[in-house]
Amino acid sequence: MTSTLRRPAELTFAEELEALKAVDDSPKPQGWSLSPKAVITYLMGGKAGDKEISAKYVGNRRLIETAVATLATDRALLLLGVPGTAKSWVSEHLAAAVSGDSTLVIQCTAGTDENQVRYGWNYAQLLAHGPSRDALVPTPLYRAMETGKLCRLEELTRMGSDVQDTLITVLSEKMLPIPELNDAVYATRGFNVIATANDRDKGVNELSAALKRRFNVVVLPLPDDMDEEVAIVSKRVGEMAKSLELPAPANVKDEVGRLLSIFRELRSGETLDGKSVLKKPSGNLSTAEAIAVMVGGLSHAAYFAKGDLSADGLAPNVLGAIVKDPVQDKLVLEEYLETVLKKRSDYSDYYSALVELV
Repeated sequence: MTSTLRRPAELTFAEELEALKAVDDSPKPQGWSLSPKAVITYLMGGKAGDKEISAKYVGNRRLIETAVATLATDRALLLLGVPGTAKSWVSEHLAAAVSGDSTLVIQCTAGTDENQVRYGWNYAQLLAHGPSRDALVPTPLYRAMETGKLCRLEELTRMGSDVQDTLITVLSEKMLPIPELNDAVYATRGFNVIATANDRDKGVNELSAALKRRFNVVVLPLPDDMDEEVAIVSKRVGEMAKSLELPAPANVKDEVGRLLSIFRELRSGETLDGKSVLKKPSGNLSTAEAIAVMVGGLSHAAYFAKGDLSADGLAPNVLGAIVKDPVQDKLVLEEYLETVLKKRSDYSDYYSALVELV
């Protein structure tokens, strides 16, 4: 067992990637580690010889095919969706399969400036010897252009609009000007950009029309089907439990189903049978949040409940996921508890645990 808390995808799934390379005889774009067909197999699951390839994304295959086909052109890819739709997860695995390196990533925030996107300077070198390539500090975008790999821009809309637009020249001309040196970096074949974004969070900066035109947009939806969402959450919880060395009790899938029933009802604003209209909380109650709640519950069960995964252990995490606004969301949850959960005998443990906490 490695001591690293989280390894990049290309290391975690190195055996699968090597197995795919060994049998991959399909044409591949210049600079790619795998062919587009093999990339799809890596993401969606399948076989590589005798090796079973696990599914990294559970959802619409056509969406992933569109994403991979986009990366094989000169257009950048924008994965769009509400929080928790696996945008970053898909982005990382696409980079691992296409470039063999998912670590060239820029995490965009309100504080991200042009130097963190384009390049920076080693000021000691700059003062001692003046502007030169040796004094230049390359960013992940710069290195991706030099080496012909994919650069990931996470949460692109969190970054200021003026900083976003520094990407226009890179995406249009496939070059990064360095005016201080009267020079430029020209992208090597294989280079492209995968950006992720959502339009639900506060503080989102809209992309300019000029920048939007340079991306092919693939929208990743929340799972429509309950069984599909249960499968996604159960799979990811199992993987994370193994990584964190947490035992997975036999009732994990049952608890995932009960948790997602609550999340889906509050998220949609109606009960699953469609008979009652509900108030929606301010949060998204996404698939990713359901995974976080379950992993928190497994940790509590392992260390404080002798391995017993129950509503009592999950309830504090459920409360934290639902109640983002201490006034509005608390009222929404209280109403849901009294009008819906109280009437369900199979949810009596959740009702009791949550009423005690609210």
